[in-house]
Amino acid sequence: MNILTQTADGSNTLFNETIGEHYHSAHGALQESKHVFLDAGLKHTISQKEEKEISVLEVGFGTGLNFILSFAHCEENNIKLNYTGIEAFPLSKEVIEKTGYEQYVTQEVWQKFITHYEASLIQKQPLSSLCGLEIAHTKLTDFKAPKQFDVLYYDAFSVQHQPEMWTNEMIAHACSFLNVGGVFVSYAITGNLKRAVKSCGFTIEKLPGAPGKREMLRAVKVE
Repeated sequence: MNILTQTADGSNTLFNETIGEHYHSAHGALQESKHVFLDAGLKHTISQKEEKEISVLEVGFGTGLNFILSFAHCEENNIKLNYTGIEAFPLSKEVIEKTGYEQYVTQEVWQKFITHYEASLIQKQPLSSLCGLEIAHTKLTDFKAPKQFDVLYYDAFSVQHQPEMWTNEMIAHACSFLNVGGVFVSYAITGNLKRAVKSCGFTIEKLPGAPGKREMLRAVKVE
């Protein structure tokens, strides 16, 4: 059961009663998504690339908020976006429509997303001439991909509520899908997470966190 709740910045999130945690920060769902994933992840990675094309892998697709903000940014800046989400327990289209997230992007971006959401759980969908979306309906442990990605959004529930998503083995599996030079971003920055990512051949960077968190993690794959 998921309960719609309002966060401190006025944007909504869902509270997952099974896990016992919100999908986004209670301090601000929109603020967190923009700060951690859009700004520190997508925009930063794009700034490091010569070509206007980027591939994103998201662990924990959830409500789709990180995706629609990424989609909107790439559409506005004429950047080709190949986006793959991993979601073991996809939300229904009806639940996603209740989030109110359509107010944060253009009507065109929202309609393309919500119209193709269910089909993207089955196979990759072209949402525009620039954007393709695919959501792997599987657990991270079972995820496979024939390609590497430029940026990884690690947005699983917290280690307190979903510790199995933060083991060294799980982090290493996720990191294996990044290109050399690829960027790992997460709202979390525990000592265990830093050590796990570093052991996968990444350099570690501590950044100011979104409201409610002192720091966040960004790491770059160097080998």
